[in-house]
Amino acid sequence: MNVKTRHFGEVEIDDSKVITLENGLFGFENFKKYVLLYDSGADEVPNIQWLQSVDEELLALPVMIPTIIVPDYNPIVEDETLEAIGKWTEESVSILVTVTVPIDIKNMSINLKAPIIINTDTMKGCQVIAENPEYEVKYKIHDLLQAAKEKKNS
Repeated sequence: MNVKTRHFGEVEIDDSKVITLENGLFGFENFKKYVLLYDSGADEVPNIQWLQSVDEELLALPVMIPTIIVPDYNPIVEDETLEAIGKWTEESVSILVTVTVPIDIKNMSINLKAPIIINTDTMKGCQVIAENPEYEVKYKIHDLLQAAKEKKNS
């Protein structure tokens, strides 16, 4: 299928890569189908990817795997909240968090409070509210990303 995207123009996507979020995302409940995109010229999957709506080319959110920043990230979520994604195992679950990139990039943050949980076996997902009181909506990451980059390059 061909998908018009905000950042990559029109791209061809294999149907098996489409993620269905039955309840949409918070604030975007009417949009249910998404794909993960990134610059394919990179040698490896970058830290930040784009969660692109299949139905609305202007709806693309930067996302990342939270354990890159918070290695012990483990959101507490009620089991019935995850029923929509089907039967899952630790190996079949992928967790993403949205990234906010303001004008001043030093204030870049991730939302640890509202992760997107995807069952990679069923390609179904949902956005949930983590019950962990320590998880912030705006967890600043600029300095942490810089430190990780420097460590990787040394």
